[in-house]
Amino acid sequence: MSKHDSGKRLSSKYKICRRYGENLWGRPKRFLTNRLYGPGEHGQSRRRRPTDYGIQLAAKQKLKGYYGNMTERQFRRTYEEAYKRRGDTIENMIGLLERRLDMAIYRMKFVPTVFAARQFVNHGHVRVNGRKVDIPSYRVAPEDAIEIKESSRELPLVLEAVAAAERDVPDYMEVDFDRMKGAYRRVPIFAEVPYPVRMEPNLVIEYYSKA
Repeated sequence: MSKHDSGKRLSSKYKICRRYGENLWGRPKRFLTNRLYGPGEHGQSRRRRPTDYGIQLAAKQKLKGYYGNMTERQFRRTYEEAYKRRGDTIENMIGLLERRLDMAIYRMKFVPTVFAARQFVNHGHVRVNGRKVDIPSYRVAPEDAIEIKESSRELPLVLEAVAAAERDVPDYMEVDFDRMKGAYRRVPIFAEVPYPVRMEPNLVIEYYSKA
């Protein structure tokens, strides 16, 4: 990743955090969450009482933003698939989001951010069940074996992430950091997902159901 791309990515993350007044990823960096107004030159003039639609839209943007570079089309398609499946739409949607390969790599602490996870997968550093997979949206299944390519295990990005103490590996993942391998044990329920801030997928479902 070039310094230019990295700078643009950080700038985008700062704006997302400022917009919602929260650090979506819980990283103790220079996110400008102490400002009470949103980004942009008119940010200070935007503090109006939100409508129900505005609250639902904000919840949708917040959840979508957490999962990195997902487009609106990708996110909406995830909702539509969740809706068509049997069972609870909220649980279905969160399960589908957490099954993305870039998110699995992030949860396993092989990379420091969800943004880095997308790049890492794109560049071919990850294998699933022994096969190289370079599609961030690739959907992993329970018991899939996920590993970092041997030649990529000493990359500074990986070593930084593994050494960081700010995140724990959730119970639905299993990781062997000595061998840089892990397994996706099961699809989590919403209550198990370690979001650093409050997420409201029920409002996301309401938003799309009325769209």
